[in-house]
Parts: sequence; C-alpha cells; structure tokens
Amino acid sequence: MFAEADLTRDAFLGGRVQAWQPKSGYRAATDPVFLAAACGAQAGEGVLELGCGAGVASLCLAARVSGLHLIGVERQADYAELARRNCNEAGLAMEVITADLTALPPALRQESFDHIIANPPYYATGGGTAATDQGREAALREDTPLADWTDVAARRLAPKGWLTMIQAADRLPDVLTALAYSFGTIHVLPLASRFGRPARRVLLKAQKSGRGPFTLLAPMILHEGETHERDGDDYAPIAKAILRDAAAVDWSYPPKSHPI
Repeated sequence: MFAEADLTRDAFLGGRVQAWQPKSGYRAATDPVFLAAACGAQAGEGVLELGCGAGVASLCLAARVSGLHLIGVERQADYAELARRNCNEAGLAMEVITADLTALPPALRQESFDHIIANPPYYATGGGTAATDQGREAALREDTPLADWTDVAARRLAPKGWLTMIQAADRLPDVLTALAYSFGTIHVLPLASRFGRPARRVLLKAQKSGRGPFTLLAPMILHEGETHERDGDDYAPIAKAILRDAAAVDWSYPPKSHPI
C-alpha cells in the first residue's frame, strides 16, 4: 500500500471532489472527469466502473448525479484501497472490489447495470518505452485486450444499457472492432486540444444491442486560441464547464453547447 508521505490530495471539479493519489505512478488528470461527464446515468440507476483506479471518475459522476448505485473494480490492490478511502472521505457509498475484470467475483457476475464506464489503457501491448513505475505502466499499457473489456461490459449491462469510454484517438479502430458483436447506436466525440489540431482522445458511448446509426460528432475544442499564450489555463467555455462546474457532455446532434 502507498505510504502517506507518497500521496497527494488533489482537487477536481473546482474542489467539489478531493482524491488521494500517488505522487509517482498513475495520476488522474482530466480524462476521468470527461469520462464522468459523458455518462448519462440518472438518479437511481446502477453504474459499474471497470478499472476504477483511485475512483476519480466515479467520484466526479456522483458529484453531478445523486442517488446512484456505484460499484468499482480495480485489479491493483493499492489503487483499490485509495478508491475506498476517497469514497469514504467523500461520504460516498460506493463498493470497490479488488479483482481483474476478466475474473469478477461470483456475486458481481449476478448483477446487471444501467451504465458501465471505463478508461482502458491507451497503449497497445508491446512497443514504446515502459513506464518506470509499475502502477503507471499497468494503468496505461494494455494487458487485457479491449475485446475483453467490451465483452465484460456486454455481460454486465442490462438490456439496452450504455457503455461509456474514453480512449486514445488512435485506438478508435480497435474499440469499434471490439464493440461490433454486442453493441450498436455508437456515438463518438473527438477531443481536440485546439482548433486545427488532431484529436488525441475520443469519448464514446455505445448501447448494448443498439440498432441506431453510428454518429461521429464534431470535435470538442478544449482550449482557446491556436497556442498557449498566457499563464493559467485557457480552457474553452464548454471544457471549463465540464472540468470546473460538473457540466455533462452534450451528446445531441447538432450539439447545443459547442459549435460545429
């Protein structure tokens, strides 16, 4: 487990969420906040987070939507313990289970959920330079194939339930291939740092057994201006609303909250 001296307590959603994280290792930044904002869960619904880490995405979702039944699964025991601590200190009744998502406990395999959220590792197996910290490496480099993530999600979702993910843009073809068997009504929202820049992340939601069309939305531009020109952040209004004020992602088409 992490020593107290090796942790920092970090603020999300303008301070609405506080979470302990390791100084070295995998540290949540904006991605889990966008993931939480993209989930359309409503009060009273069940949400399962696969690979919850220190619990930041679920904490951010709970800060926006009250009355959820939340369960998180995390295979790294030290991060799972941080998630439990963060939930306890926030007064959030979220169960955190230490398990590999491909070997869920029998009791969890009997449950179904309205929503599943996930931030799978961005880097494919092999290639690149491994992170020196084992926890960071495990969080960022794929060990469990994306097809296993989507298969587990399909098994645990209720009929017509929704899977919401954030992933590196260059892995989108792999995600779509993994979703092909069990999911449809797929919506993809690219996240681009600035106007004219390629998207580095994508938000994606897909419905179990959905039959609606595939929709590729216009990119959400996260920062104003072509370059960073001043001290402090230069988030565009829609990104600032999500990251600071717990606004939800607008999945409508055409979107009402950011221009095409």
